[in-house]
Amino acid sequence: MKLSGKVVVVTGGGSGIGQQIVLTLLGKGARVAAVDINAAALQETQAQAGTLASQLTLHQTDISDRDAVTQLVAEVVRQHHCVDVIINNAGIIHPFKSLHALDVGVINKVIKVNLFGVINMTKAFLPLLLERPVAHIVNVSSMGGLFAFPKQTLYGATKAAVKLLSEGLYSELRKTNVGVTVVFPGAVKTDITRNCDAHPVKLDRFSHLRYGTSAATAARRIVSAIEKNRFSVHIGADAKILGFLYRVFPRWTVMVLGRLMDIVLPD
Repeated sequence: MKLSGKVVVVTGGGSGIGQQIVLTLLGKGARVAAVDINAAALQETQAQAGTLASQLTLHQTDISDRDAVTQLVAEVVRQHHCVDVIINNAGIIHPFKSLHALDVGVINKVIKVNLFGVINMTKAFLPLLLERPVAHIVNVSSMGGLFAFPKQTLYGATKAAVKLLSEGLYSELRKTNVGVTVVFPGAVKTDITRNCDAHPVKLDRFSHLRYGTSAATAARRIVSAIEKNRFSVHIGADAKILGFLYRVFPRWTVMVLGRLMDIVLPD
């Protein structure tokens, strides 16, 4: 798909990978509807867009709210007249705790944003996508959706659901004009832990290592996947290596990750 002139809706467009996806798309000549629950973050994305901001619209929306997403569809159509691509990038993590220690309210919020947010967006926008000559859906899962990541168990479960949802959609839509890509980022240098009030102070001692893929690099890989109609994308050596190890040695990989987390974030 050539993205110049296409209308792309990006959730989580106010920061991190989402913001970089928006900027990358604008640079390719796309018109972008940036969606985020944080209005101030959207304004920052607009400021970063500079002279390309004329191609951008901002939409403060809670994607976990189905009615709000229905209203979002109307807003986007009113301003852009059509939609060619949706990128379900928005997601949250929870505090680094075992499942039994998580508050029920936190559990519900993570499920609503990470899973129902993707479902709400896909259900609402798919009829518009099916009307286009060529269209695409991108769902951002996680390497935590490929294997169990201790103390982010619920987060991983929601991202594994996004993986299966995406693969099912790919099969269901294979005879249509709508392509589907699922993305598995490894560690990416963003402020997601702080933005979600889930940053463990104990991790600060490792901050000098600067581990992870840059958000800009992750964004370029995701946008390239749309252009090439890729089925899936693994971003970062960690996602690729750990994903491979889990397929070959599932129990061993889970046990080793558990022990590493006990060292990095002891209870």
